[in-house]
Amino acid sequence: MSKFPQAVPTVQVENRRVRVTEWRFAPGAETGMHIHEMDYAVVPLSNGRLKIMSPQGEEHLADLKQGASYFRTAGVHHNVINANDFEFAFIEIELKGDGQPP
Repeated sequence: MSKFPQAVPTVQVENRRVRVTEWRFAPGAETGMHIHEMDYAVVPLSNGRLKIMSPQGEEHLADLKQGASYFRTAGVHHNVINANDFEFAFIEIELKGDGQPP
């Protein structure tokens, strides 16, 4: 069982091609260890810092800037923890991509 509170995901859009989720993190909240099964982009909703932990226990800090999106391919395996003393949120856009209209 985790010692951290859990981040709160809210799915905003889901269809055959994408899933768009807003993630809200209270101070110290985490996603829990997970593997991304789809390519994804993240759009930070404010400036802040996240602690990224690998399955091997390695960790690094990522400074995110409001509106400065980034992209990752499927297979990323990590836990994401809010390293701020304030709530932090971002939008995650997962690409299902079957090439058909929604």
